[in-house]
Amino acid sequence: MGGMAAICADLAAEHDELDRLVAALDESGWDTPTPAEGWAVRDEISHLAFFDETARLAATDADGFAASVAEAMADPVGYSDAPIERGRAMSGAEVLDWWRRARADVLEVFGSLDPAARIPWYGPAMSAMSFATARLMETWAHGQDVFDAVGAARQPSDRLRHVCHIGVRAINYSFTVHGRPVPTTPVRVELAGPAGDQWSWGEESAPDRVTGDALDFALVVTQRRHLADTGLSVEGPVATEWMSIAQAFAGPAGTGRQPGQFTGRPVARGGEQ
Repeated sequence: MGGMAAICADLAAEHDELDRLVAALDESGWDTPTPAEGWAVRDEISHLAFFDETARLAATDADGFAASVAEAMADPVGYSDAPIERGRAMSGAEVLDWWRRARADVLEVFGSLDPAARIPWYGPAMSAMSFATARLMETWAHGQDVFDAVGAARQPSDRLRHVCHIGVRAINYSFTVHGRPVPTTPVRVELAGPAGDQWSWGEESAPDRVTGDALDFALVVTQRRHLADTGLSVEGPVATEWMSIAQAFAGPAGTGRQPGQFTGRPVARGGEQ
């Protein structure tokens, strides 16, 4: 998966792709509703800006981050709503400037970290490498909501491997956050990347399997599509249960999307533009 320089380069590329999309929006475009209920485009970017700021805090000031977590525990709704309300008081250009500053700061910090350094977060602490990967996953997932909202096609890239990787690594967390016993049965994941190469995780002989397109897997584990709206093949009871609750992101159990909830044109596949 490469070192810190490689993941930071991929994270920056993920930032830039979404930036190009939202920078072209007029003020009304920033208020376009997204598939995330109650959230407009500006809310998605405000969320990313706030948690990029918070990621920098977690990586540089463990005590300050602990205080932030205590604030979140005391008033989860207020904590979650605060960055959204902040962004709604800004123009679209101001929200974009906020996010640009926050993401530049966090990339600067990430670039100086030992890949194995432990960083606290809302779920389990992570290595710096995994932490940067998680920020890429969050950027990609919220970016997908924005692409869906404005009806823009999105060309998949090999950066999806990071999203898929953290989705696979989060299998135990997916069960735990939903209050279910963590399975001991291994699951094999075999995915086709955008360039046609094969990505795999888990024991090759495992009877429980998830196979298909890497994009579909990324959409499911980030809860941007319901499994029924993808072409993934799922075999075995553990794999089936996992794909029904898969959650690559930290925080409370997500509700996911309903079958058929998205009817637009989410991404470019193959020769599509």
